[in-house]
Amino acid sequence: MRRGSLLQLLAYTAVAFAVGAAVALLVPWLPSPASKEAGRIWFVYWFSTWICVSIFAIVAAVVVYSLVNFRVKEGDLSDGPPVHGHTTLEIVWTAVPFVLVTAIAIVSSIVLAQDGRAGRNPLRIKVTTQQFAYQFTYPNGKTYYDALRVPLGRHVLLDLESNDVIHSFWVPSFAQKSDAVPGLHNKLVITPTKVGTYPIICTQLCGLGHALMRNRAIVLSVAAYDAWYKSAGKPTVSAGGAVSPVTLFTKIAPCGACHTFTAAHSQGKIGPDLDHLKQAAAKAGQPLEAYVRQSIEQPDAYVTPGYAKGVMSASCCKQLSADQINQLVQYLVTNTK
Repeated sequence: MRRGSLLQLLAYTAVAFAVGAAVALLVPWLPSPASKEAGRIWFVYWFSTWICVSIFAIVAAVVVYSLVNFRVKEGDLSDGPPVHGHTTLEIVWTAVPFVLVTAIAIVSSIVLAQDGRAGRNPLRIKVTTQQFAYQFTYPNGKTYYDALRVPLGRHVLLDLESNDVIHSFWVPSFAQKSDAVPGLHNKLVITPTKVGTYPIICTQLCGLGHALMRNRAIVLSVAAYDAWYKSAGKPTVSAGGAVSPVTLFTKIAPCGACHTFTAAHSQGKIGPDLDHLKQAAAKAGQPLEAYVRQSIEQPDAYVTPGYAKGVMSASCCKQLSADQINQLVQYLVTNTK
């Protein structure tokens, strides 16, 4: 190849690489990593991305160079020269992808193995999912519904399980994600590196309230976490069920994911509007309190016209004690319009 042609090809390659690099760097494809595991996964992502950008630049340059220099002149209908193969070229374009894909596979395997290591003394937290909420149980036996709180820099081993259907646990900034499957205990390791509050998202279509199955992970400094853990903030729920009605409604049941109820500032649209329970009870021919209690304990015994059976899972309230159900019933009866 002549020197001028080579320089032209290199120029096209540089331009194509610059375009690919700009798209890769200027668009915020990924959130800022907030765990050691995310940092490793991001490394795999960028390792693969730069390989792809380089290949794109070479291929794009060859294509553009060919279009510019070997374009058939208008009216030329003759056949091109016969080409029977180029052994060296075929070996190169087979060997290079093999080496690159193998490199990606090796790096990915190493990262996958490292991200699954919880160390010798991880903080073990049980994460229980249900339609449509998360609950977090700590080694001291206390369970919280409002957030997952973890200390900075310590390995956290999450034990995921489900009370009803398949859910998932994913914090984008932590990168690690796993499904919560009924009957199984899936493990997930997280080692937070940044203090802050991060959204928890369910990525499995788990029912009509799936889009509202959200929570938050709060990363605290070691001192702040130790202080919270010792005092426990007061747990969101205790053995005696001493929690506020709003917490029962929005977090523990959680009714707010599917129902509108002004007193609790919930705007769910999946289930019936709970602001008008008196009218609904009258249409069902039942006393208000009995109607509300039956709707909680036996959701399919009477279904409001216009809604389907089986949408409200019986597991929604099965974790509530008898006292908590009584409290929730009174809260709804007292605050409905």
